[in-house]
Amino acid sequence: MIAYYSSLAMVTSAVLYLLAMTAHAAEWASARTSRVQAPVGELVNAGSPAAGPAPAAARPPADPRVELLGRAGLAITVLAAATHVAGVVLRGVAADRAPWGNMYEFITTSLGIAVLAYLVLAWKYGMRWLGLPVTLLLTIGQGLAVTVFYVDVSELMPALHSVWFIIHIIAAAASGAAFNIGGITAILYLVRSRDEERGAVGGYLARFPSAEVLDRISYRFLAFAFPLWTFTVAAGAIWAQYAWGRFWGWDPKETWSLVTWIIYAGYLHARVTVGWKGRRAAIVAIVGLASFWFNFVGINLLVSGLHSYSGIPR
Repeated sequence: MIAYYSSLAMVTSAVLYLLAMTAHAAEWASARTSRVQAPVGELVNAGSPAAGPAPAAARPPADPRVELLGRAGLAITVLAAATHVAGVVLRGVAADRAPWGNMYEFITTSLGIAVLAYLVLAWKYGMRWLGLPVTLLLTIGQGLAVTVFYVDVSELMPALHSVWFIIHIIAAAASGAAFNIGGITAILYLVRSRDEERGAVGGYLARFPSAEVLDRISYRFLAFAFPLWTFTVAAGAIWAQYAWGRFWGWDPKETWSLVTWIIYAGYLHARVTVGWKGRRAAIVAIVGLASFWFNFVGINLLVSGLHSYSGIPR
């Protein structure tokens, strides 16, 4: 019965994320039709953690429709996050263990951390402009989780009975949330910088921070996530020693975790030592995010190995 309510909460959250995404899409469309433009020289950086509130003259005029839709999207996301977290907790109660025994549980937990991180950013720093891409990610991820990746509650595999497994998963989920926000911000940087190069920024993009600030925000999230991912790989190696008697065995999951680490290490090295910024750095950040998701989902589905814990029949 508890497992049923967990599944119901998860499905409800997926539907609510879809509604939130629709509200944010309407918010972007309404801002576009209002034809608000911000000159390139002005920084629309209100509410970003990288800079304080922008002067009133640098902000596009508020449109009641846009504000209403944005607030509605955020309110629905809060409700979706509440049902989402409840679903994760109930899943753990139903299984009588930490709810991280298969890919369905990994994805729902990781997306739960991601949405909580977004809500903190939106509430504390005014980063509601992340609403559409974040809810798009949540809609797709949670939708796939409850339709394609769902498996019934089951016992943990023997290899997963380790405190290092729990530490490994928590670190992976936290770093994954930061990687996703950093990658999303890199994508938004490319969109905003393109309009800035044309001489003016219109529609909802005028409510974004400047391309320079978006680039800096993306870097800060990835710089925060990289040490966590390094710890994730190290904790996984320690867990592997307890589970299989070796720290490293070039298992597909281990190998691709290293590939992801190398991509982000290259990103930070190029940024700090060579001074890479802007478009080149954003492209590397996006490649890193794609590598992270392939490691997180693709390896479980496409490759057999010691880390094949999807629980989905092949």
